[in-house]
Amino acid sequence: MDCCSLVRTLVNRYCAGEEDWVDSRTVYVGHREPPPGAEAYIPQRYPDNRIVSSKYTFWNFIPKNLFEQFRRIANFYFLIIFLVQLIIDTPTSPVTSGLPLFFVITVTAIKQGYEDWLRHKADNAMNQCPVHFVQHGRLVRKQSRKLRVGDIVMVKEDETFPCDLIFLSSSRVDGTCHVTTASLDGESSHKTHYAVQDTKGFHSEEDIDSLHATIECEQPQPDLYKFVGRINVYNDQNDPVVRSLGSENLLLRGATLKNTEKIFGVAIYTGMETKMALNYQSKSQKRSAVEKSMNVFLVVYLCILISKALINTVLKYVWQSEPSRDEPWYNRKTEAERQRNLFLRAFTDFLAFMVLFNYIIPVSMYVTVELQKFLGSYFLTWDEEMFDEEMGEGPLVNTSDLNEELGQVEYVFTDKTGTLTENNMEFKECCVEGHVCVPHAVCNGQVLPDASAIDMIDASPGASGREREELFFRALCLCHTIQVKDDDEVDGPQKSPDSGKRSAYISSSPDEVALVEGIQRFGFTYLRLKDNYMELLNRDNDIESLSFRFELLEILSFDSVRRRMSVIVKSAAGEIYLFCKGADSSIFPRVIEGKVDQIQSRVERNAVEGLRTLCVAYKTLIPEEYEGIRELLQDAKVALQDRDKKLAEAYEQIETDLVLLGATAVEDRLQEKAADTIEALQKAGIKVWVLTGDKMETAAATCYACKLFRRNTQLLEVTTKRLEEQSLHDVLFELSKTVLRSSASLTRDNFSGLSADMQDYGLIIDGAALSLIMKPREDGSSSNYRELFLDICRNCSAVLCCRMAPLQKAQIVKLIKLSKEHPITLAIGDGANDVSMILEAHVGIGVIGKEGRQAARNSDYAIPRFKHLKKMLLVHGHFYYIRISELVQYFFYKNVCFIFPQFLYQFFCGFSQQTLYDTAYLTLYNISFTSLPILLYSLMEQHVAMDMLKRDPALYRDIAKNALLRWRAFIYWTLLGLFDALVFFFGAYFMFENTTVTSNGQVFGNWTFGTLVFTVMVLTVTLKAPADRPDGATANLLVSLQLALDTHYWTWVSHFVIWGSLLFYIVFSLLWGGVLWPFLSYQRMYYVFIQMLSSGPAWLAIVLLVTISLLPDVLKKVLCRQLWPSATERVQRSPSRPAPADAAPSPDRPLLTDPEPRPRRE
Repeated sequence: MDCCSLVRTLVNRYCAGEEDWVDSRTVYVGHREPPPGAEAYIPQRYPDNRIVSSKYTFWNFIPKNLFEQFRRIANFYFLIIFLVQLIIDTPTSPVTSGLPLFFVITVTAIKQGYEDWLRHKADNAMNQCPVHFVQHGRLVRKQSRKLRVGDIVMVKEDETFPCDLIFLSSSRVDGTCHVTTASLDGESSHKTHYAVQDTKGFHSEEDIDSLHATIECEQPQPDLYKFVGRINVYNDQNDPVVRSLGSENLLLRGATLKNTEKIFGVAIYTGMETKMALNYQSKSQKRSAVEKSMNVFLVVYLCILISKALINTVLKYVWQSEPSRDEPWYNRKTEAERQRNLFLRAFTDFLAFMVLFNYIIPVSMYVTVELQKFLGSYFLTWDEEMFDEEMGEGPLVNTSDLNEELGQVEYVFTDKTGTLTENNMEFKECCVEGHVCVPHAVCNGQVLPDASAIDMIDASPGASGREREELFFRALCLCHTIQVKDDDEVDGPQKSPDSGKRSAYISSSPDEVALVEGIQRFGFTYLRLKDNYMELLNRDNDIESLSFRFELLEILSFDSVRRRMSVIVKSAAGEIYLFCKGADSSIFPRVIEGKVDQIQSRVERNAVEGLRTLCVAYKTLIPEEYEGIRELLQDAKVALQDRDKKLAEAYEQIETDLVLLGATAVEDRLQEKAADTIEALQKAGIKVWVLTGDKMETAAATCYACKLFRRNTQLLEVTTKRLEEQSLHDVLFELSKTVLRSSASLTRDNFSGLSADMQDYGLIIDGAALSLIMKPREDGSSSNYRELFLDICRNCSAVLCCRMAPLQKAQIVKLIKLSKEHPITLAIGDGANDVSMILEAHVGIGVIGKEGRQAARNSDYAIPRFKHLKKMLLVHGHFYYIRISELVQYFFYKNVCFIFPQFLYQFFCGFSQQTLYDTAYLTLYNISFTSLPILLYSLMEQHVAMDMLKRDPALYRDIAKNALLRWRAFIYWTLLGLFDALVFFFGAYFMFENTTVTSNGQVFGNWTFGTLVFTVMVLTVTLKAPADRPDGATANLLVSLQLALDTHYWTWVSHFVIWGSLLFYIVFSLLWGGVLWPFLSYQRMYYVFIQMLSSGPAWLAIVLLVTISLLPDVLKKVLCRQLWPSATERVQRSPSRPAPADAAPSPDRPLLTDPEPRPRRE
């Protein structure tokens, strides 16, 4: 390699040309330099093939984990408090803040460390697995981690690909191989990949080692279904042969080779640059409404904390303004203390009070909430009713951070095909040259086997009509991407192309299989693709006839933007045809000939009946015209930059001046209980929108079938057809007047919009109209049209958006999500075109359907069927929200109860920062004494039976719009905590003021007083979290018990945890006081607890104060239930209320299954 060649290469690579070489890479196959005179050989460094899914190493675990944990505001706050305690003289020991913080940090670190150790273990197993390399014409076995970019690898049947490979050759003669990608996208069906045309004949190690080639391709990116590259194959001649490379030539790491003895490939991406590794990266974090409320409440409590510290600091200096109080005889100041700056002393005292009151911020709340979400998510995955036997799939939880958001959904955006429908297509009819053909019926004037009556528009086609009819059926036989495989090669459902042959049709599109199978009943059968020739079987079973062999020249692939696909084929007679099929909206504008009116009329009729329609057209190409097309496509295919754009432009030029042949109609049945699910969601106050790419008539028919639209629903349209007659401004204002006039005359339900007393509206909008609404106006604003559109939508019970591109679906979701009400949105879909809206919505649900697993992989939750959405929201979502909201409010309540007596105590100790509670109680209050009962409550509470929540969807409205975490509820719990704290403190104070309470005349000291307050508090807040059952059997508990006042669902676990927590507190206090273990005696707490319990007045105080503190909450609940009951409370009071199903596994009852259904109460 000369110097000039090297310089020229570098200049071309980095300074010139249309290609941006920074975004591409060059790979030398087998690390062989290109021939002399070709491109200069520049070795490049790429990562090895190690997979690293772990976050930490042995050396960086402690600092990195600590850094991540202290990024959380609560942990950082307690770290600051702990450091303040170490630096200055504070009233409490640093242990009181340090130990809880250490406990939280340690537990989290152990959990994350263990998870990372498992990842290290899995990585090592993957990196050390053996791989066969080709070196010097021989196979060499090495560890996977030693593989490098450019190495040639041999993979055998049933082995997984060790990295991303360009497929060079196969043991199959046709140069194909079959692959399953279940570990990547969950699809178990076999996919066919194709070897490079010029290398597929290299079948031995010696042949493949002699290959001289370079590959130019894009840099690694995570899209599993996209790849852009080209290969330069150097033969004897100087100019290399250039071939384009696409996703069909790329074998992905993690995929498995099937039904192919072996393949050879060259490593293109290795290690962490493989597409599988790039997809390890997590999606953007979503935060629930509960988490946002929790953070706001924390800020409020932080302000309360600062206020308390500030008030006490000011009052301390007011108190000490008199010299006798500033320097009492027992605590004289030193000279150094007298000389200290006043502001410095005040600031130090302020920090000391902050430390004293810092327990109002619950450090353990975050850990408890995370634990509750993680454990609670298992109830969803364990639900037997949501398991689909046919698919063998149950619900999946990809993130547990949004569990409670399932109980707050206000808008559901759903796809149609595969979500509301089965995506199981059945061919119904075709319209050819104006006359209708139905399978097993009349075709071209003849009665086919098993014929039935048929609706004929024109039953007597002429000679040209018969020719067009022949072309139509040939077009359907040729214009597809179906593969024909032997039965033993096929996983899953099979469609036999010929009853006498053991073979099956396989395609990623159910429509294609339905069409090819349907026209088989008209006598045209697609047999196979062999040596690039497509073979058909004609009506006379003439298999060998050359007239039914077509050479496949080009495939113009389908995409969701064009909404059509084409093939260019060459017949045995040398005629070249372009056959095109697609949506009517993408075919009709490109047609210049054919019976457009008759076919369009039939298409519209079929669409109204809810059938999926496709139009078929063709044109004949002369050889010179085809050569121009071939060159145009080749230039676009070998482009490394903007290949998709260039291909789209080429397709637009090619697919013009078509002749319309006919149209097809297939039926996609509605999913089981789809209508029941939508009806239940609407009764729950949830608005349902359907976003689909189908045409308006088809989508509208489906909406009627699934009861989204009803018979009395007045449909409002904002469609392209209407906008041709009126301006967008006029249409929107006219519709706005219509719906707003109705809403002004009658009160509309704010949630569902369903009312028997008023007109029900449904809105239909298409993609083109939406683009106009979203498009900025000439003055630079678009908000007016958007707000007007939103006002119309708010007053419609349902909305149908048809002809939607994937990004438009996301735009709709974002538009509603960012509206002034900020509603909680949920998007559900089953295909790759739904991923954008799933990621955009607050909650994304993927349906595990027939369009692959991309939606399920990118979603927050995945379910087998649309019907499971009903239970997921109305039952699981309801429970999740109730439980987490009670947990959050309870944590704030119990910490107010804990710290407010400490605040009051300062008024009786001269603001001397004396602590009311012992150090051990300060440390263990949130960690041990009060956390476990509320955690159990937040996992198992069922305030209403499951079957009742399903039978009465309106109960969902009781918790709508974050009802349990609004300011009113927050203030109530805070005031309740303040009242209880006043009762604890002043009840104990007045009962024992100047009173002799022991037999020897001793008076309780300050530690006994604090222990009494603490004991009453622990009893109250623990019993606050367990029995509010309204039935008579537990009425006597309501007077004396409060976690007990809020628990509606008791199990033996509930009893064990609640009473066990109280027992633990008593045993610990006895141990800490040195009663059971004298060597643990602690000077100031020695025998304090047992002395307190040996006093009759102390027992009286405990019983009396617990009763008084629980009484207001009992009265409030009783009065509200009797005078202003909510829908949930009316259900709880119902005498026919069935016992709730167990929320946890038990020996005698299956997990999360409903009891026998009972008649609904009117």
